[in-house]
Amino acid sequence: MITRENPARFAEIVGSVAETSPNEVDAIVWSAEAAYRRWSVTPIDERLALLTAGAEAIEDALGELSVLLSRETGKVLGECRGEIGFAVRYLRWVVTHATAAYADQTLDDELGLLIQQRKPYGVVAAITPWNAPVILSMLKIAPALAAGNAVVVKPSPLAPLTLDRIARLIGGPLRIVHGGAEAGAALVGHDLVRKVAFTGGVAGGRAVAALAGDRLTPSVLELGGNDPAVLLDDAPFDDAAMDRLVMATFASSGQVCTAAKRLYVPVARLGDFVDAYRAAADRVLVTGDPLADGVTMGPVISAAAQEAGAALRRGRFHDLGIFDADEKTGYFVRPALVVSPSTRDPLVTAEQFAPVAPVLGYTSESAVLASVNAGELGLGASVWSADEQRAVAFARRVEAGFCFVNTHNRTGMSLRAPFGGVKHSGWGREYAHEGLTEYAQTCVIHAPAGYRPAATSPAGNPM
Repeated sequence: MITRENPARFAEIVGSVAETSPNEVDAIVWSAEAAYRRWSVTPIDERLALLTAGAEAIEDALGELSVLLSRETGKVLGECRGEIGFAVRYLRWVVTHATAAYADQTLDDELGLLIQQRKPYGVVAAITPWNAPVILSMLKIAPALAAGNAVVVKPSPLAPLTLDRIARLIGGPLRIVHGGAEAGAALVGHDLVRKVAFTGGVAGGRAVAALAGDRLTPSVLELGGNDPAVLLDDAPFDDAAMDRLVMATFASSGQVCTAAKRLYVPVARLGDFVDAYRAAADRVLVTGDPLADGVTMGPVISAAAQEAGAALRRGRFHDLGIFDADEKTGYFVRPALVVSPSTRDPLVTAEQFAPVAPVLGYTSESAVLASVNAGELGLGASVWSADEQRAVAFARRVEAGFCFVNTHNRTGMSLRAPFGGVKHSGWGREYAHEGLTEYAQTCVIHAPAGYRPAATSPAGNPM
């Protein structure tokens, strides 16, 4: 059994799920393959009806599911409601756009008939992390099912409970397995798996890529980020901007791949920035029981994460916000801002996934650009300036999958906005049209003009 404790009160057991053995993984994949054979020939309207019903069922259970997600992950209740609500909206967005995304494209001219089809792969394996288990799974489940695939999802053993409930609410050709690396390897390495979608750390991504590559299984990988926030020399340090930046840094206790993890400020303004940032933290950052009113930051996910986060609190640092928690009964880490650490410090060079953030001074735009583009994790970034066009011009030179201007979060993001990525990136693709087409392969029917009967007409139907 996989038993999950409450990170805010680790003596409290939230629930458990049965761990899936490799033999059971094999049986589940075979079951998914059989379901795929039926599902792939089901009219798309019927497939989308299942997703619509799933969205309604999840929305009806939103309150209960949000509490469960908060208790198993330690995220504050409002964040959990937001994550599950976003997953519902994304499901409905897929329903709205899937028919057009998977429709045949037909060209019939003097060169002949050409039909481009969008066909499902088969069984899709989805390997998802603990920090946002619902939305990061739904970004794979919804388009894969809409395209006609079957899906086997394996959540992290640190957050299996809410997703297990949601998978059962959706039903259809969706299966779930539970476990760690052994279950993941059995799933990704299965001969019947035709595509793999993974979100997680670099080490896990390499393991998944190696297994999939051995079988030439197409893969989608999103491997996190060490996202910089660059404040140009004219950036305002007003309350609203600083409040946004603090929450972008410490949402989910800093355990977000898109969190602001490296803060860059002109050397001449570093002292003013630290004062403004600390004042903002006093206004908006309250660490405590994630189910309590007014709390904006909960614990980290585990004892190991607590130990790692506490170790980052070194050098010249400032405690931030209001801390109303017990580090001995919950996995809490006091949030901190570390001023001018070494550029070789792991707090700067690695994705810390903890409520500890570095701020570094810079002397020129060319120098800070070199710093923010260093490393291999190019998921996201932000640029802050009183001049939006100046910020946009700087953002064009940042090597990141997406770059915000004067904010650093998903506020205002549209599901219609197509984002790409460089380096170990890909976050934005899943939230847009490209995320739909990832789960359908292109197949072509061609009748050249020189070999066609005298009278013919194009034929093409949606999947």
